[in-house]
This record gives sequence, C-alpha cells and structure tokens, in this order.
Amino acid sequence: MAKTRERIRLLDILRGFAILGTLGTNIWIFANLGDISYMFTYDHANWWSSIDDFLRLVVLFLVNGKLLGLLTIMFGVGLELKYQQSVRRGTAWPGIYFWTSFILLMEGLIHFTLVMEYDILMSYAVTAIIVALIVKGGDQAIRRALILVGGFHVTVICLMTALIVYFSLLGANISLGDMDDVVLLYRDGTWMEQIQYRLANFLLLRAEAIFVIPMNVFLFLTGVRLMRSGAFSPNEKGKSIRNKMLSIGLWLGVPLNLLIFVPGGMFDFSIRYCFAPLLSVGYIALVAKLVERNEGFWLWSRLEEIGKMALSCYVAQNILSSIIFYGWGFGIGGEVGSLATIGIWFLVSFLQIGFSMLWLQKFKLGPMESARRYFSRIVADRN
Repeated sequence: MAKTRERIRLLDILRGFAILGTLGTNIWIFANLGDISYMFTYDHANWWSSIDDFLRLVVLFLVNGKLLGLLTIMFGVGLELKYQQSVRRGTAWPGIYFWTSFILLMEGLIHFTLVMEYDILMSYAVTAIIVALIVKGGDQAIRRALILVGGFHVTVICLMTALIVYFSLLGANISLGDMDDVVLLYRDGTWMEQIQYRLANFLLLRAEAIFVIPMNVFLFLTGVRLMRSGAFSPNEKGKSIRNKMLSIGLWLGVPLNLLIFVPGGMFDFSIRYCFAPLLSVGYIALVAKLVERNEGFWLWSRLEEIGKMALSCYVAQNILSSIIFYGWGFGIGGEVGSLATIGIWFLVSFLQIGFSMLWLQKFKLGPMESARRYFSRIVADRN
C-alpha cells in the first residue's frame, strides 16, 4: 500500500469512528427528549445508586466531548489537506475554501432548523474560515494562535470551573434549569412546532456553538500541526508521535476525565470543554495502533466508508434518532432506560454502516458530499 493511500485510509477510519462516537453523546439528548441534563451529572449526582445512571455515566466518560474533539481535530486535518492541494495547484488561499465553508454554514443552518438544535456544523464553518486565514499566515501565525486561543479558552474554563466548585462547596444547587417545557415539546409537539421553537430561540440554542469556537480553533490548528508533523504517516516518525499522543491520552486524558464520577457535577464543564480533547488525542493514537496491528479487520473498512461520507452520516444519524425518539415519530423518548438507549445507539450505527457500504458501491461520494461538491463547482466557475 502506498504511503499516501494508507495515510488517507487512516484519516477516513478516524472520521468514521468520530461520527459514530458523536452519536454516543447525542443519543442521550434524543432519548431524553431534549433534556441536556442527562449529558451531565449536576442533577444526577448519586450515580452509584442507579444502574441506569451508572451505565449512562460510563458511556459519557468514554464519548462525551471526546469523539466531538476527535472530529474537530479531523476537520483541521481536512483543512490542511485542502491547503496543501491549493499550494500544489498554485491557486489562491482561502479562495474556494471560503465558499465551501459558507456552504457548510448553510448546511448547518438547515440541519439546526429541521433536525437538531445542537448542530455543530455552523460552528465548524465559522471556525474553518478563521483557521484558513491563520494558516495563510504560516507556521509562526499558527503557533501564536495556538498559544493565544488555547490560553484564552483554558483561562475561561478554569475560572468557570472555580466558580462552580466554590458555589458547590457552599451548598448551592448547581443545575441546568427546568427542561420540562422542552421535554413536553419533543414528546407531544409536532415537527413544525419544534422547528418554530428552534428558530424562536436561535441565539439561546446557538450559545454553545459560539462558546466553543475558541476551542474549535485550537483543535483545528492541532489537526493542522499533526498533519504537518507526519503524525498520520506509517513511518517510524509517525509511530513515535502517535506513541506520545497515546501517553497523553492515558496519563492525562483518562485521569482528568474520570473526574466525571465526582458527585455534584463540579467538573462536568471542564471535562467536556477542556479535558475531553486530551482523551481525543489518545483515541487517535489507539485507533491508529489497532489498524497497524490488523489492517484487514472488517470494522476498519466499514469505518472508512462512514468516514468518506461523514457529513451525510452525521445528519442521517440525527434524523433517524429524531424519528425513533420524538413524539411525531415512534415516540419512545423518555420511555427507555440506559441499556436500551445504548442498544439503539448501536442499532443506528449498524444501519449507517450498511447504508454507507451500499451507497459507496454505487457512488463515489455520499449524498451531502456530492451536493457540496456540486455547489462548490458552481461557485468556482463563477469566480
């Protein structure tokens, strides 16, 4: 296998792994009808007294923020590949990539409106435009941005975590608020009523997408740096870098993310928005090591196929979850426990595996990837 081909295959496998893992976080939002408290422990402090809460927390320890972080890093890798392609062709940068990002923004807006209020595509689109301009400034600009943006984000998270811990120790009730109206909407409301809710509360529901932009910029640039350093290369240098990444995940990522089991949710915020990416880095190295040991394992090809049509699978899994859990669909949201929720996560994942395998037997790109390429070509032709 040629070096380039092998490297690209690993990237697709990692994207596929990230997409299915992201559903492992979002599935709890769907299963609990939009009640995001089930992604945290503020209102579920005594997890040891319930098998349901324990199972949910174990899954969230493994996936919450970690696979989203991995996906964010992979978007940065993709940006670097586009930049390298632009350099080889001698075309202007960001150039067409700016318009591709704008198309992603529109796709995210449609996804937010019609499917899920916690869409990440809009945030990625804004991040991509910012990072494309930073990358244009060269390696020094990238290093400065990593330090400034990373330092800003970590400082904000540390201050917010300190406040949460302080008020928790004083006995204050830390909560994400009453979600009863949202639960009723997704249990009894029509699809159109849910669309109206998202549009009427656009800024509130986009708060996290805006808040994570500094973190996304840092992780995009991390992906750029990893790609430039040869971290995804099959040679000895690549393996050495990945061994260091695995150590970061094991010795920093795992212990810090285990803080999710501390009662009261005092560290939930810092875990999702600061500690999780450390484990993301470890996941990249772990998957790469497993692929190296057995390249012919059937799962790698299936993840590779999902990775090739990551955008289509991301949207499809959220549509399927909406149909399964929301009242206008099968309406089982709020009626199933953690074990059933995990089972549905695996079911939807296997459906995506089958869908992507069959689709790519007929087409080179996923449906949304094909649409994006089509609109990008229109924009390119006009410019």
